Amino acid sequence: MATATICHMPRDGESQHSSTKTRARLPDRYTHPSLPPASRAQEQDGRDSGDRATATSSLSGKVDTRRLFDEMPPGKKVDASGIDALPDGVTEHILGFLPTEDAVRTCVLARSWRHRWKSAAALRIISTGSEFLAPVDRLREFMDHLLPARDGAPLDLCELRLGDLNTLLTDQAVLSRVDHWFRHAVGCNVQVLKLHMVTNSFYELDDPPLVSLHLTTLELFGVVLQNSFLNFSGCPNLERLEFENCNLEWNSTSPVLFQSLKHLRITDCGLALGVDLDSRGCISAPNLVSLVLEKFFGDTPLFKSMPSLMEASVTLDNCEYRCELWHANYWDCNSESCDTFAKTPGGNNNSVLLESLSKAQSLLLISEPTVYIFKRDMRRCPMFNNLKKLWLDDCWCAPDDFKMLACILEHSPILEKLTLQLFSQGPNHKMELEGSISPIGRSPVISEYLKTVEVKCEVVDERILKVLRFLRVFNIFASDTLIPEIALRHQVSRMSRCDLFLHYQHLVAGCSFR
Repeated sequence: MATATICHMPRDGESQHSSTKTRARLPDRYTHPSLPPASRAQEQDGRDSGDRATATSSLSGKVDTRRLFDEMPPGKKVDASGIDALPDGVTEHILGFLPTEDAVRTCVLARSWRHRWKSAAALRIISTGSEFLAPVDRLREFMDHLLPARDGAPLDLCELRLGDLNTLLTDQAVLSRVDHWFRHAVGCNVQVLKLHMVTNSFYELDDPPLVSLHLTTLELFGVVLQNSFLNFSGCPNLERLEFENCNLEWNSTSPVLFQSLKHLRITDCGLALGVDLDSRGCISAPNLVSLVLEKFFGDTPLFKSMPSLMEASVTLDNCEYRCELWHANYWDCNSESCDTFAKTPGGNNNSVLLESLSKAQSLLLISEPTVYIFKRDMRRCPMFNNLKKLWLDDCWCAPDDFKMLACILEHSPILEKLTLQLFSQGPNHKMELEGSISPIGRSPVISEYLKTVEVKCEVVDERILKVLRFLRVFNIFASDTLIPEIALRHQVSRMSRCDLFLHYQHLVAGCSFR
C-alpha cells in the first residue's frame, strides 16, 4: 500500500504548534501502478510540495477533495509560498484595489483567506450601470452585511460610487443609509474618502460636521453641503478637497475656513456663500498651494490671502456678476456700479480674486467678456511678484486698447511664459503660434525673463492680427519676422506657411497700423 503526505491547515482557534505532518494511507485504487519509485519516495517523504502536486495529478481515480479537506487530521505547518508568503498587511493592501464584492469572494480560495477581506485596506462600492451591486436591493443587503462583518477595521480609502446618468439612484431605502455608510468610513479612520452620487436631485449630507484626525482627502460629487458641514476645523489633517457638481450653501457671517487645506478644487458647482443678497461669501484657506475654480454658477466667493499659493486656475463663465456695459471702453466703463449692494466685504475697493491670487507662480485666468470680476479687480491691479507662467483668454484683449493685458504684463516682473487663448474654446486648437522676444529693443516695462509667447486660435484673422500688432509694441513678434519665423504647429489646419504668409499680407493690407 502506498502512502502520501497530506498537510493539515489548522482550524480557527487551533494553535500552529498542534499542526504536525502525518501520513495518511490511501487505498490502492488511488495509487497509479506505474508511478516511478523516485516520485513515490518523494511523495512519501513530503519534501517538495511541487513534486507532491505532480504525484497527485497522476492519480488515476478522482478524489472528493472537499471530503479530504474536511477529514484531514492535524498536520505539520508548511512554510507559506507565493502570495501567502507576503508580509502582514500587504495582502490586505492588494485586496483594496478590487471592487469590494470581488474582495469578499476571495474567502473561498482557502481557509486562510476566509476572513482576510474583512481587513482590506480599501472599500470600493460601485453601484452603476451593469455592475454587480447596481440593483438597489442587492446593494442594500450587501452593505448591511458588509459593515458589521468588518467590525470597524481601519481604512486607507473608501469610495462610494452610487448611480450614473443611465441608472439614477432613487431608492429611498438606500438614500436613507448613504449618510450612515459615509460616516461609518470616517469612523474607520479613513484617509481618502470619495462619495459620488447621481440621483434625480442633489443628495443632502446631514449635519454635524466631520471630525477626523486621519482624513487627508475628501472628494464629493452630486451632494448639497450646508451650514456647519462646510466647517472642516474638526479635520486638522485634511489637505485635499474636491467638489464637483455640488451645491455649497453657507448661511453664516463667518468665512468658510479651510485651515489645513493645501489643494482645493471646485468645478460645476452652485455657490451660495452669502448670508443674504447684501453680502459676498468669503473663503479662508491660508495654507492653500493649488486652486481650481471653474464652471461654477451663483456667487463668486472672495478669497482671503493665500501666501503659499503656487498655481491657480480660475474660469468665470456662468457666475451671476455681469456688466451691462461690458462692451464699453475699459477705462470708460464704471464697473464698480455693477457690484451692487456692497457685496464685497470692506466695500468696492477690495479685490475679489486677483489680490488673493497674486502670490502664485502659475495662473490661468479665463472669463466670459460680460463677467466683470477680473475687470473690476484690475482697477487696483496687484503686483504678481512670483508669477512665471500666465494663461489668458480673449477677455483680456477686449476692447481694442488691450489695457488689461498691458497692465497685468507690467505687474508681472519675473514672467517667463505667456499663453493667449484667443477666440477658441479648446482644449484642441486648430492653430498655435509661438514667438519670442527680440533681445534688441526689448520694452523696459515687461519682464526681462519673458522668453516665450504662445497664441492659440482657430484661424489667423483680423482679431488675431490686432493682438499680434499690440505685442509688437513690446517687441514680441517683431514686424519683419511676424509670420515667416513664427513656430507654427497646425493641429487641424493644413494651411501651408506660404499660404499663411499670403493670408497675413492680405489682412495687413486692409488694416491700419497705429
